[in-house]
Amino acid sequence: AFTTLSGYSAEEAVGQTPKLLWSGLHTEAFYEAMQAQVHSQGHWSGEVWSRRKDGSAYLEWFTITSVKDEHGAVTHYVATMMDITQRKATEEEIRHLAFYDALTQLPNRRLLTERLQQALVAMGRQPQCAALMLLDLDKFKLINDTLGHAMGDLLLRNVAQRLLACVREGDTVARLGGDEFVVMLGGLSAQPDEAANQAKLVGQKMLHALAVPLRNMQGRTVAALNVVASPDRLE
Repeated sequence: AFTTLSGYSAEEAVGQTPKLLWSGLHTEAFYEAMQAQVHSQGHWSGEVWSRRKDGSAYLEWFTITSVKDEHGAVTHYVATMMDITQRKATEEEIRHLAFYDALTQLPNRRLLTERLQQALVAMGRQPQCAALMLLDLDKFKLINDTLGHAMGDLLLRNVAQRLLACVREGDTVARLGGDEFVVMLGGLSAQPDEAANQAKLVGQKMLHALAVPLRNMQGRTVAALNVVASPDRLE
């Protein structure tokens, strides 16, 4: 099982230390903490990134236990390893499906709610403002009915990318469903007037970005959003 997991033969592994499998993805402090717990408690278990003989990294559930003689002296250690790379990937996929919109890959309503709660907590800890913008696409049903749902999906994905390009990395662009989007801006000025101006600038940037016609691979205009919201409405 060890040979299958690591790629090392018995001849290559016997006599080596666990450093043979070190991936370089953990710090020395990580291994020192592991060793300290084994010495103090007699065992340690947790997730560890290791590296196979071919150089590929894999995530394993690693358990190490000290073995003692009748006098309580440690004679040796026994370790077990289980590859959990695929399991973690599956867990991450399930989490992604639960918190992200499948079409646009934007956060969904559930993740948006969590981030809103986090923003409220952050605002309670230090003076700052946040902004919440709700957007929808008027007459989006007409696009689906006349050009087909594939073109409607293309438009939604394109709108998502345009909105993302208008905000900072720490901000949130979410899709509530259908043609409804929400933009949450955090970390704005603690002064309401200044924070409003900051949000207004982002709003204007989004309006300009959405006003650019959407074209297909042949350069043909397939959708043009008639942006009717004026900057005054961003007050």
